Amino acid sequence: MDTPDDPIDKAAVRERVWDALEDSGEARFPFPPHGRIPNFAGADAAADRLAEQPEWQAAATIKANPDAPQLPVRRRALREGKTVYMAVPRLADEQCFLQLDPNDLEDYDAATTVSGSSTHGEPVGPDAVETIDLIVSGSVGVTDAGKRVGKGEGYSDLEYAMLRELALVDGETTVATTVHERQLLDEPVSTGDHDVTMDLIVTPERTVRPDGHEQPTGINWALLTDERLEEIPVLQRLRSQESDS
Repeated sequence: MDTPDDPIDKAAVRERVWDALEDSGEARFPFPPHGRIPNFAGADAAADRLAEQPEWQAAATIKANPDAPQLPVRRRALREGKTVYMAVPRLADEQCFLQLDPNDLEDYDAATTVSGSSTHGEPVGPDAVETIDLIVSGSVGVTDAGKRVGKGEGYSDLEYAMLRELALVDGETTVATTVHERQLLDEPVSTGDHDVTMDLIVTPERTVRPDGHEQPTGINWALLTDERLEEIPVLQRLRSQESDS
């Protein structure tokens, strides 16, 4: 029988959070919240609170996820003159990031949507990405110790590992998430060494700063299947470079 200190399985966390947001009426478009990084009531307020934090104010470049709850984060970043990088879905292209430079864009609202970013953003490879000052990740759930649960595909952690491998982020780079209070958990969650821990958790009501953790230092090649490597050209190149060095 589980004890209160036993870590909860990620799949169970997802279902619990998705159900809680839907049943409480706190979920927002797109519906249903299940199977995605869920949008939530108060996402704008969470973005406002994030923008009050010193890590945000000091950042010139932000790597952000493309999901709906972080849309106000992306728009605010451009309006404040920050360059935003968004990963191409599933990292499927050699130019696996979209660069949104506020100096080159006219319609920030259009450029920061999922569909608009591919139209207005400039595709760039990792070699053209500037050093990232702040990462904003979408979450399904996150513990008060910073352990994040995504939607289960693993791309957010892989993107971090790749950026770390390329020295575009380091152990001092803040990783933040904006979530609803119902997504913030006070119980331990089962995570692995490859999982990125949140340094900064922002809800519409409060800010949480977990401490005492270390981030992955690069790509754990042993966790990547041949199929995943074949799907992501940049990983193939990085693996080849590593083999040659």
